[in-house]
Amino acid sequence: MKVLITGATGLIGSEIVKLSHERGIDVHYLTTSKNKISDKDNYRGFYWDPEKEQIDVSCLEGVDAIINLAGASVAKRWTGPYKEKIRSSRIQSVRTLREAIDQSKNHNIKSFVSASAIGIYPDSLTEYYEVDEKRIDDSFLGRLTSEWEAAVDELSGSDISVAKVRVGLVLSSDGGALSQMVKPIKYYAGAVFGNGEQWQSWIHIRDLAEIFLYITEKKMTGVFNGVAPNPVTHEKLIKEIASQLNRPLFLPNIPRSMLKLVLGEMSSLLFSSQRVSCKRLENFGFHFQYPNIKGALENILSEEKELNYKPL
Repeated sequence: MKVLITGATGLIGSEIVKLSHERGIDVHYLTTSKNKISDKDNYRGFYWDPEKEQIDVSCLEGVDAIINLAGASVAKRWTGPYKEKIRSSRIQSVRTLREAIDQSKNHNIKSFVSASAIGIYPDSLTEYYEVDEKRIDDSFLGRLTSEWEAAVDELSGSDISVAKVRVGLVLSSDGGALSQMVKPIKYYAGAVFGNGEQWQSWIHIRDLAEIFLYITEKKMTGVFNGVAPNPVTHEKLIKEIASQLNRPLFLPNIPRSMLKLVLGEMSSLLFSSQRVSCKRLENFGFHFQYPNIKGALENILSEEKELNYKPL
C-alpha cells in the first residue's frame, strides 16, 4: 500500500508517517518547501503550492489513498489577514488535490481521509455530541470547519471513499497544546483557565495516527470524531498534568477577560467546550490504546517524571 500525506512533517503527520513505515506502507508527501523534498524508497516528497493551485501530479503515481492534514496553525493571533490564511490554506489544499485527481486519469486512489476539527460543534457545557449533530458553532472556527468539510465533500460521488476526522485536543510529547500546558506547571506557575468547567475532548497522538490509518485501510466513509472515549474538564486535565509532574497548583484561576485581552479572539480556543463521542469509531471496531487521561499522560509525560521533579 502507498499513501499520499499532506502535512506529513507536522505533529500529526509525522506520527502517521512513523506508523505507516512500521506497517510497511510507503509514503508520498507534499510540501511547500523544496528543501524538504526527500527521495527514499518508502518516503518520497513532491512540491506543491495550494495558494497558486500548483501541484506535481506525479505525487499520485502508485498511490492508493490520500490523508489530508494541510492547514495553517490556528495557534497564532487571529488577525484579519491570518484568519484568511487559516481558511485558504485548508480550502485551497483540498481543491488543489481534487483538481490533481481529476487531471490524473490513471490514478488508483480508493480512499480520501481529511482532517477536520471538533470546533464545528457548538460550545456547550451540557451537550454530548455525536457525528450526526447538525448544529454548527457560531464562531470563526465553527464556520471555517463547516466550509472545510464542504470542500472535502466535493470529492464524494466518485469511486473514492471520502471520510473526515474531527480532531480533538491532541496530546503528544513532541509539541502541540500539551507542551504549552506542561511548561508553566513544571515551573510552579500552572493555573486553570476560567472556571475550568469547559470540556476538553482529547486524543493521544498514537491513537489518532491509528484512527487515520484504520479509516484509510478500511475505506470507511463519513464523519468520525478523532477523540478518546472519556473527555475531561479543563480543570481535571490541568490537575492530572500537575499530578503526573508532582507539582502543586496554588495560583488562582486565570480570568477569561484577561486572556481575551492578551490573545484576542484566539482565546476562544482555551474556553470553548465540546464534549464529543467516539462511538461511531468504536462501532466500526476501533480499539483505543489510551482511553483514559491518566494512562495517556503517564505515557506521554514519562520522560518528565523520570527527571524526578519534587515540589518546593
